[in-house]
Amino acid sequence: MPSPTLLTAALTAALAFAVPPAGAAAVDAAGTTRNPAHAVSAETADPSAGATTWTLEPASADGPDGRISLRHVMDPGSIVEDHVTVTNFSAEPATFALYASDGVISATGDFDLLPPGATPVDGGSWITIGAVEGSTPQTGGIALELPAGGSAIVPLTITVPDDALPGDHPAGIVAELTQDDGGTVRLASRVGVRAHLRVAGDVVASLRPDAVSATWIPSWNPFAPGTVEVTYAIANDGNVRLGADAAVALTGPFGLAPAHDTTTAREVLPRQEMLTTVAVPTWPLVLGTGTVELSPLVVGEDDVAAPAGASASFTVWTIPWAQLALVAALAGGFLLLRFVRSRSAARVQARIDAAVAAARTTEEHAVAAN
Repeated sequence: MPSPTLLTAALTAALAFAVPPAGAAAVDAAGTTRNPAHAVSAETADPSAGATTWTLEPASADGPDGRISLRHVMDPGSIVEDHVTVTNFSAEPATFALYASDGVISATGDFDLLPPGATPVDGGSWITIGAVEGSTPQTGGIALELPAGGSAIVPLTITVPDDALPGDHPAGIVAELTQDDGGTVRLASRVGVRAHLRVAGDVVASLRPDAVSATWIPSWNPFAPGTVEVTYAIANDGNVRLGADAAVALTGPFGLAPAHDTTTAREVLPRQEMLTTVAVPTWPLVLGTGTVELSPLVVGEDDVAAPAGASASFTVWTIPWAQLALVAALAGGFLLLRFVRSRSAARVQARIDAAVAAARTTEEHAVAAN
């Protein structure tokens, strides 16, 4: 068990631009495509250590080749060779960890890779990082020391398992700079190149809404609508990536007070799902009925036919608590006013009755005296 003082913090590097040879291009670990005239670079955030800037780019055996990602369609059991170039633009030597990882979608909807230290089990596990001058093997890849201004072309071998399923197996290659501040905190900054790996075979494109739930959040202003929070997963149960336009529609009884919200999921990877929550302003009409409808989209230049849309329905109790409280307050005020007026009228009538009784008594005494 590691010492309690050995804490690890993984920091995503701030992305900057550096100009490599003309025509170079790269995609960062978040899947962001950059201008083909630039390479994606990362710079350390610790000024005391000096600025370290580096890039990772797709390449041929001769150097950067202008691609923005590694894209291969392969047969089960096949082997494909490819390359990346890592360049240290800094004034000091630096050591980088190069390794492959599986692709995932982050909570913000961007393409990302597994966190540092996580073991890939899909496309990332098919990629072997080759040895080059100045490198030493390490778990899952190599450690590569580069002099100031130095670069290295790193060979990659993609070995597809014999039983690999058809479809997309998203992955990526990472160049990570690690720094230790005295042994207590390990800071990791990384950039990456995305690998679009597709195994040949039957393509199944399918998205569906799943695990739909709705929560009513009333407004305590009786003259303002409340909010229904609708949470749902966009589940990709096919074998290729897809995007989606998602529309949430909600109405009260008999179609009263319709409301809606729309969002777009840029990409949902196969065998994964994206959790989404939207807030729909809604008037409280006791019971709301709604649907989540997905319209699948083809991502980028993928050769895929978008499937038909899919939908799921839900209901939610939208109890008008604020309005009921207002009605109760008005009813209570009205009853209280009636009660006060009734008591006041009773007191006045009692005084009148007392006065009449006193007058009769006086009159009776006068008659008796005569």
